[in-house]
Amino acid sequence: MTRPPLPPFTHDTATDKVRMAENGWNSKDPDKVALAYTVDSVWRNRATFITGRDEIVDFLTQKWIRELDYRLVKELWAFAGNRIAVRFAYEWRNDSGQWFRSFGNENWEFAEDGLMQLRIASINDLPIDETQRLFHWADATRPPDHKGLTELGL
Repeated sequence: MTRPPLPPFTHDTATDKVRMAENGWNSKDPDKVALAYTVDSVWRNRATFITGRDEIVDFLTQKWIRELDYRLVKELWAFAGNRIAVRFAYEWRNDSGQWFRSFGNENWEFAEDGLMQLRIASINDLPIDETQRLFHWADATRPPDHKGLTELGL
């Protein structure tokens, strides 16, 4: 099985890969998202270390139980060969109604088949008021005309 676009990446294929990842994560479907990673994929997400699809599914299931009304925007930062660097922001609320905007950077490394084999994510959470939210869309994926991070000044 391959997961195009495949490395080595061009600007266009890296941009496509980033948007596909954003769309997958915005689905909030842990089983679907995990299919984008190798069966032995290694993650560092904040201070959590994860290995393999089963742990990815468990991690994402718990994440989206805690992070309600999750909306994510990713943007290509850099790419070379089989690696992509991304910056991102996502908004969510906890079960007490407090909203957050989480900012971060990810470094991705891909296997030849286009599956991600390494993901390193650094993330910071900023409490925000609901009136400060910037990510408003109804469907699982961000509409094509919704502003990205740069256009939003993030």
